[in-house]
Amino acid sequence: MALSVSGLTVRYGSFTAVSGAGLEIADGEVLALLGPSGSGKSTLLRAITGLEPIAAGSVRWDGADLARVPVHKRGFGLVFQDGQLFPHRDVAGNIAFGPRMHGMTGRAERVRRLLDLVGLAGYEKRRVTELSGGEAQRVALARALAPEPRLLLLDEPLSGLDAGLREQLAVDLAEVLHGAKITALLVTHDQEEAFTLADRVAVLQAGEIRQAGAVREVWRRPVDEGVARFLGVTTVIDGEATDGVVRCAFGEVVVPEAADGPVRLGLRPSGLRLAEGDTAEVLSKVHRRDHVRLAVRTTAGTVDAVAAVSADVNPGDEIGLALDPDGVALLG
Repeated sequence: MALSVSGLTVRYGSFTAVSGAGLEIADGEVLALLGPSGSGKSTLLRAITGLEPIAAGSVRWDGADLARVPVHKRGFGLVFQDGQLFPHRDVAGNIAFGPRMHGMTGRAERVRRLLDLVGLAGYEKRRVTELSGGEAQRVALARALAPEPRLLLLDEPLSGLDAGLREQLAVDLAEVLHGAKITALLVTHDQEEAFTLADRVAVLQAGEIRQAGAVREVWRRPVDEGVARFLGVTTVIDGEATDGVVRCAFGEVVVPEAADGPVRLGLRPSGLRLAEGDTAEVLSKVHRRDHVRLAVRTTAGTVDAVAAVSADVNPGDEIGLALDPDGVALLG
């Protein structure tokens, strides 16, 4: 493993911000630290960079302990939420700053290649004050990559952008990271951002890593109800599994990972969809861009469901519900 963190603990007086965190990142892999505000994810990132003192544990790169290695010699690149570009330098000057400080040659060509990589070819002479938010973050990424860091660290890099731009830039950033096989550690509170960008996700809650694994594994099999609810589950129900099919209060659903016997399912709103029938009553509806989210009363309690934007459904209507396996998670 390129990066290995073991038992890392950060304390502020009697308060423990990060407790016994352990994680590994392989060469060319992107790992996302995902958690709500105050979960310790940014503190953990800062401790890995050396910006935050650790009370216990270790940070290693290719097996070498970094405890006595200062921040500027760890070979890590940083991208923060606001980009922190130099306002008195043009785009090329910002990107070339790191290579110049490291005495690297061929800086103009490096700037050109990086601008092409982040989709800003020809922006060398542009003033940073003339850039849009998305363009500024692309320049910040290029600047962080310019000294060829062995690990790129991104702390909420897209959170300051509007929703539409954030979604598009997340897709573009994923292409850059994976296309160039960049080893990266990302901090975010945004689930969509984490699952778009990362190969693996580590979920933090109250300073502890509750679950870490491949994106599909974490999404489909949250380790407990707390993680499941953070990842969008709104209803938890019991079921009985037989040969990969789970029977529950809302019918049957294929869950290949389920072992025979009692199971707990987590339903995201998309796990229950509008269907023919009259087994439930619509209590409310909210438009959510590409779908309508419903609050529905059933014999099993009030649950969330979704319908197409074009569906003619209103509060008070009697409807049927059907399980959608893509919105169902298996807990535990």
